[in-house]
Amino acid sequence: MTLAKKRAMTAYAFLLIPLVFFIAVRFGPMLYMMGRSLTDWSLLRKTNLFLGIANFAAVFSDPAFTAAMVNTLRYALVGAPVVIALSLAIALLLNGITRGKGLYRLIYVLPYITPIVAVSWVWRWIFQTPPLGLANGILGALGLPAQEFLNSPNSALYSILGVNIWVELGYCVTIFLAGIQTVPTDCLEAARIDGASERKVLSRIILPLLVPITFFLAIMQGIQFLRIFTPVYNMSSQAMGGPLNSTKSAALYIYQTAFTKFEMGKAAAASIILFALIMAVTLIQVRFFDKKTNY
Repeated sequence: MTLAKKRAMTAYAFLLIPLVFFIAVRFGPMLYMMGRSLTDWSLLRKTNLFLGIANFAAVFSDPAFTAAMVNTLRYALVGAPVVIALSLAIALLLNGITRGKGLYRLIYVLPYITPIVAVSWVWRWIFQTPPLGLANGILGALGLPAQEFLNSPNSALYSILGVNIWVELGYCVTIFLAGIQTVPTDCLEAARIDGASERKVLSRIILPLLVPITFFLAIMQGIQFLRIFTPVYNMSSQAMGGPLNSTKSAALYIYQTAFTKFEMGKAAAASIILFALIMAVTLIQVRFFDKKTNY
Protein backbone atom coordinates (compact mmCIF):
# COMPACT_ATOMS: atom_id res chain seq x y z
CA MET A 1 0.00 0.00 0.00
CA THR A 2 1.40 3.38 -0.99
CA LEU A 3 1.81 6.28 1.44
CA ALA A 4 -1.04 8.17 -0.22
CA LYS A 5 -3.40 5.23 0.21
CA LYS A 6 -2.37 4.83 3.86
CA ARG A 7 -3.13 8.48 4.48
CA ALA A 8 -6.48 8.16 2.72
CA MET A 9 -7.40 5.07 4.76
CA THR A 10 -6.45 6.90 7.97
CA ALA A 11 -8.60 9.87 6.99
CA TYR A 12 -11.57 7.62 6.18
CA ALA A 13 -11.12 5.80 9.49
CA PHE A 14 -11.30 9.06 11.43
CA LEU A 15 -14.29 10.25 9.38
CA LEU A 16 -16.14 6.96 9.84
CA ILE A 17 -16.79 7.49 13.57
CA PRO A 18 -18.65 10.83 13.28
CA LEU A 19 -20.35 9.58 10.10
CA VAL A 20 -21.77 6.53 11.89
CA PHE A 21 -22.86 8.76 14.79
CA PHE A 22 -24.52 11.22 12.39
CA ILE A 23 -26.39 8.46 10.55
CA ALA A 24 -27.51 6.85 13.82
CA VAL A 25 -28.69 10.14 15.36
CA ARG A 26 -30.26 11.66 12.25
CA PHE A 27 -31.56 8.82 10.13
CA GLY A 28 -32.26 6.31 12.89
CA PRO A 29 -35.11 8.28 14.52
CA MET A 30 -36.43 9.24 11.10
CA LEU A 31 -36.70 5.62 9.97
CA TYR A 32 -38.25 4.67 13.32
CA MET A 33 -40.82 7.46 12.94
CA MET A 34 -41.65 6.33 9.40
CA GLY A 35 -42.34 2.85 10.68
CA ARG A 36 -44.46 4.11 13.58
CA SER A 37 -46.52 6.31 11.26
CA LEU A 38 -48.02 3.13 9.80
CA THR A 39 -49.29 1.90 13.17
CA ASP A 40 -51.76 3.05 15.84
CA TRP A 41 -48.86 3.83 18.18
CA SER A 42 -50.03 5.50 21.38
CA LEU A 43 -48.40 6.32 24.69
CA LEU A 44 -51.44 4.88 26.46
CA ARG A 45 -51.25 1.39 24.91
CA LYS A 46 -48.56 -1.26 24.66
CA THR A 47 -49.93 -2.94 21.53
CA ASN A 48 -49.41 -1.31 18.14
CA LEU A 49 -51.52 -2.50 15.22
CA PHE A 50 -50.45 -1.98 11.62
CA LEU A 51 -52.77 0.54 9.93
CA GLY A 52 -51.01 1.24 6.64
CA ILE A 53 -51.74 4.75 5.39
CA ALA A 54 -54.76 5.22 7.68
CA ASN A 55 -52.87 7.77 9.80
CA PHE A 56 -52.02 9.83 6.73
CA ALA A 57 -55.65 9.76 5.63
CA ALA A 58 -56.75 10.86 9.11
CA VAL A 59 -54.26 13.72 9.12
CA PHE A 60 -55.29 14.99 5.70
CA SER A 61 -58.98 14.82 6.65
CA ASP A 62 -58.39 16.83 9.85
CA PRO A 63 -59.47 20.49 9.38
CA ALA A 64 -57.02 21.56 12.09
CA PHE A 65 -54.11 20.11 10.12
CA THR A 66 -55.26 21.83 6.92
CA ALA A 67 -55.39 25.14 8.77
CA ALA A 68 -51.98 24.50 10.31
CA MET A 69 -50.41 23.76 6.92
CA VAL A 70 -51.91 26.90 5.39
CA ASN A 71 -50.60 28.95 8.32
CA THR A 72 -47.17 27.34 7.99
CA LEU A 73 -46.99 28.31 4.33
CA ARG A 74 -47.98 31.85 5.26
CA TYR A 75 -45.22 32.00 7.85
CA ALA A 76 -42.66 30.85 5.29
CA LEU A 77 -43.84 32.70 2.18
CA VAL A 78 -44.09 36.02 4.02
CA GLY A 79 -41.43 35.68 6.71
CA ALA A 80 -38.43 34.37 4.77
CA PRO A 81 -38.49 36.94 1.91
CA VAL A 82 -39.08 39.82 4.32
CA VAL A 83 -36.18 38.73 6.53
CA ILE A 84 -33.84 38.38 3.53
CA ALA A 85 -34.79 41.78 2.07
CA LEU A 86 -34.67 43.68 5.37
CA SER A 87 -31.44 42.09 6.56
CA LEU A 88 -29.71 42.86 3.25
CA ALA A 89 -30.81 46.50 3.41
CA ILE A 90 -29.71 46.81 7.04
CA ALA A 91 -26.36 45.15 6.32
CA LEU A 92 -25.71 47.58 3.46
CA LEU A 93 -26.48 50.50 5.76
CA LEU A 94 -24.33 49.14 8.58
CA ASN A 95 -21.44 48.61 6.19
CA GLY A 96 -21.42 52.34 5.46
CA ILE A 97 -21.29 53.36 9.13
CA THR A 98 -17.90 54.46 10.44
CA ARG A 99 -18.75 55.25 14.07
CA GLY A 100 -20.57 53.02 16.50
CA LYS A 101 -20.57 50.10 14.09
CA GLY A 102 -20.10 47.55 16.87
CA LEU A 103 -22.96 49.03 18.90
CA TYR A 104 -25.41 48.86 15.99
CA ARG A 105 -24.41 45.29 15.24
CA LEU A 106 -25.03 44.36 18.87
CA ILE A 107 -28.46 46.01 18.78
CA TYR A 108 -29.53 43.92 15.81
CA VAL A 109 -28.07 40.64 17.05
CA LEU A 110 -29.43 40.89 20.62
CA PRO A 111 -32.93 39.54 19.79
CA TYR A 112 -31.38 36.52 18.09
CA ILE A 113 -29.14 35.56 21.00
CA THR A 114 -31.90 36.16 23.57
CA PRO A 115 -33.90 33.01 24.45
CA ILE A 116 -36.91 32.90 22.15
CA VAL A 117 -39.21 31.93 25.03
CA ALA A 118 -38.35 35.14 26.88
CA VAL A 119 -38.76 37.19 23.70
CA SER A 120 -42.15 35.61 23.01
CA TRP A 121 -43.50 36.34 26.47
CA VAL A 122 -42.27 39.94 26.46
CA TRP A 123 -43.97 40.56 23.12
CA ARG A 124 -47.09 38.80 24.34
CA TRP A 125 -47.26 41.37 27.12
CA ILE A 126 -46.59 44.20 24.65
CA PHE A 127 -49.52 43.04 22.48
CA GLN A 128 -51.99 42.79 25.37
CA THR A 129 -55.26 44.73 25.30
CA PRO A 130 -55.52 48.05 27.19
CA PRO A 131 -54.51 49.00 29.79
CA LEU A 132 -51.78 46.32 30.01
CA GLY A 133 -50.22 46.27 26.56
CA LEU A 134 -47.44 48.71 25.71
CA ALA A 135 -48.28 48.72 21.98
CA ASN A 136 -51.88 49.76 22.57
CA GLY A 137 -50.69 52.27 25.15
CA ILE A 138 -48.55 53.95 22.49
CA LEU A 139 -51.40 53.86 19.99
CA GLY A 140 -53.72 55.44 22.55
CA ALA A 141 -51.20 58.19 23.29
CA LEU A 142 -51.10 58.97 19.56
CA GLY A 143 -54.89 59.10 19.36
CA LEU A 144 -55.16 55.87 17.39
CA PRO A 145 -57.64 53.07 18.15
CA ALA A 146 -56.51 50.02 20.08
CA GLN A 147 -55.74 46.85 18.11
CA GLU A 148 -56.53 43.25 18.95
CA PHE A 149 -53.13 41.91 17.85
CA LEU A 150 -53.05 38.35 19.31
CA ASN A 151 -56.80 38.24 19.99
CA SER A 152 -58.00 38.58 16.40
CA PRO A 153 -57.85 35.82 13.74
CA ASN A 154 -56.99 38.50 11.18
CA SER A 155 -53.96 39.92 12.98
CA ALA A 156 -52.69 37.22 15.35
CA LEU A 157 -50.60 35.34 12.76
CA TYR A 158 -48.93 38.48 11.48
CA SER A 159 -48.24 39.69 15.03
CA ILE A 160 -46.37 36.47 15.78
CA LEU A 161 -44.72 36.58 12.37
CA GLY A 162 -43.49 40.12 12.98
CA VAL A 163 -41.79 39.04 16.21
CA ASN A 164 -40.10 36.09 14.52
CA ILE A 165 -38.90 38.32 11.67
CA TRP A 166 -37.44 40.73 14.24
CA VAL A 167 -35.62 37.86 15.94
CA GLU A 168 -34.19 36.35 12.75
CA LEU A 169 -32.90 39.69 11.47
CA GLY A 170 -29.86 39.59 13.75
CA TYR A 171 -28.53 36.34 12.29
CA CYS A 172 -29.14 37.30 8.66
CA VAL A 173 -27.71 40.80 9.08
CA THR A 174 -24.53 39.33 10.55
CA ILE A 175 -24.10 36.88 7.66
CA PHE A 176 -24.85 39.49 4.99
CA LEU A 177 -22.51 42.00 6.61
CA ALA A 178 -19.70 39.45 6.65
CA GLY A 179 -20.37 38.72 2.97
CA ILE A 180 -20.38 42.39 1.99
CA GLN A 181 -17.03 42.91 3.67
CA THR A 182 -15.50 40.13 1.55
CA VAL A 183 -16.37 41.93 -1.71
CA PRO A 184 -13.04 43.03 -3.28
CA THR A 185 -12.63 46.77 -2.78
CA ASP A 186 -10.56 47.11 -5.95
CA CYS A 187 -13.55 45.98 -8.05
CA LEU A 188 -15.76 48.58 -6.38
CA GLU A 189 -13.19 51.33 -6.80
CA ALA A 190 -12.61 50.42 -10.47
CA ALA A 191 -16.35 50.54 -11.17
CA ARG A 192 -16.69 53.95 -9.51
CA ILE A 193 -13.70 55.30 -11.43
CA ASP A 194 -15.34 54.12 -14.66
CA GLY A 195 -18.37 56.23 -13.76
CA ALA A 196 -20.71 53.58 -12.38
CA SER A 197 -23.33 54.92 -10.01
CA GLU A 198 -23.87 53.42 -6.56
CA ARG A 199 -27.00 51.71 -7.85
CA LYS A 200 -24.99 50.08 -10.65
CA VAL A 201 -22.26 49.02 -8.21
CA LEU A 202 -24.91 47.43 -6.00
CA SER A 203 -26.84 45.66 -8.77
CA ARG A 204 -23.89 44.60 -10.96
CA ILE A 205 -21.17 43.78 -8.41
CA ILE A 206 -22.31 43.48 -4.79
CA LEU A 207 -25.61 41.61 -5.24
CA PRO A 208 -24.23 39.03 -7.75
CA LEU A 209 -21.34 38.29 -5.41
CA LEU A 210 -23.81 37.82 -2.55
CA VAL A 211 -25.86 35.18 -4.42
CA PRO A 212 -24.24 32.21 -2.57
CA ILE A 213 -24.92 33.87 0.80
CA THR A 214 -28.46 34.75 -0.23
CA PHE A 215 -28.98 31.15 -1.32
CA PHE A 216 -27.76 29.86 2.04
CA LEU A 217 -29.94 32.27 4.03
CA ALA A 218 -32.99 31.59 1.88
CA ILE A 219 -32.67 27.86 2.56
CA MET A 220 -32.09 28.34 6.29
CA GLN A 221 -34.88 30.88 6.77
CA GLY A 222 -37.32 28.86 4.70
CA ILE A 223 -36.72 25.86 6.95
CA GLN A 224 -36.83 28.05 10.06
CA PHE A 225 -40.26 29.49 9.25
CA LEU A 226 -41.69 26.18 8.05
CA ARG A 227 -40.93 24.56 11.39
CA ILE A 228 -41.88 27.56 13.55
CA PHE A 229 -43.07 26.43 16.97
CA THR A 230 -41.81 28.32 20.02
CA PRO A 231 -43.27 31.79 19.25
CA VAL A 232 -46.63 30.26 18.33
CA TYR A 233 -46.70 28.07 21.44
CA ASN A 234 -45.82 30.92 23.80
CA MET A 235 -47.72 33.80 22.22
CA SER A 236 -51.03 32.17 21.29
CA SER A 237 -53.79 31.88 23.85
CA GLN A 238 -53.25 28.81 26.08
CA ALA A 239 -50.63 27.57 23.59
CA MET A 240 -53.41 26.31 21.31
CA GLY A 241 -52.52 28.23 18.15
CA GLY A 242 -55.62 30.38 18.34
CA PRO A 243 -57.83 32.19 18.02
CA LEU A 244 -59.71 29.68 15.86
CA ASN A 245 -56.50 27.93 14.75
CA SER A 246 -55.45 31.13 12.96
CA THR A 247 -51.86 30.91 14.23
CA LYS A 248 -51.41 27.15 14.63
CA SER A 249 -48.36 25.86 12.77
CA ALA A 250 -47.69 22.33 11.57
CA ALA A 251 -45.08 21.83 14.30
CA LEU A 252 -47.57 22.89 17.00
CA TYR A 253 -50.19 20.53 15.52
CA ILE A 254 -47.70 17.66 15.71
CA TYR A 255 -46.86 18.53 19.32
CA GLN A 256 -50.51 18.69 20.37
CA THR A 257 -51.36 15.45 18.58
CA ALA A 258 -48.46 13.61 20.20
CA PHE A 259 -48.41 14.97 23.75
CA THR A 260 -51.97 16.20 24.30
CA LYS A 261 -53.99 13.56 22.47
CA PHE A 262 -51.24 10.90 22.76
CA GLU A 263 -51.84 9.83 19.15
CA MET A 264 -48.19 9.21 18.35
CA GLY A 265 -48.81 7.36 15.09
CA LYS A 266 -50.88 10.22 13.73
CA ALA A 267 -48.26 12.72 14.91
CA ALA A 268 -45.55 10.71 13.16
CA ALA A 269 -47.55 10.81 9.93
CA ALA A 270 -47.95 14.59 10.25
CA SER A 271 -44.20 14.87 10.87
CA ILE A 272 -43.44 13.02 7.64
CA ILE A 273 -45.81 15.31 5.73
CA LEU A 274 -44.06 18.37 7.18
CA PHE A 275 -40.69 16.85 6.31
CA ALA A 276 -41.85 16.31 2.73
CA LEU A 277 -43.04 19.93 2.54
CA ILE A 278 -39.71 21.26 3.82
CA MET A 279 -37.82 19.03 1.40
CA ALA A 280 -39.97 20.17 -1.54
CA VAL A 281 -39.56 23.87 -0.70
CA THR A 282 -35.80 23.41 -0.27
CA LEU A 283 -35.45 21.66 -3.63
CA ILE A 284 -37.43 24.42 -5.33
CA GLN A 285 -35.13 27.02 -3.79
CA VAL A 286 -32.05 25.07 -4.88
CA ARG A 287 -33.39 24.84 -8.44
CA PHE A 288 -34.18 28.56 -8.50
CA PHE A 289 -30.78 29.68 -7.20
CA ASP A 290 -28.98 27.24 -9.51
CA LYS A 291 -30.55 29.02 -12.47
CA LYS A 292 -29.59 32.41 -11.03
CA THR A 293 -26.01 31.29 -10.45
CA ASN A 294 -25.68 29.82 -13.95
CA TYR A 295 -27.06 33.00 -15.41
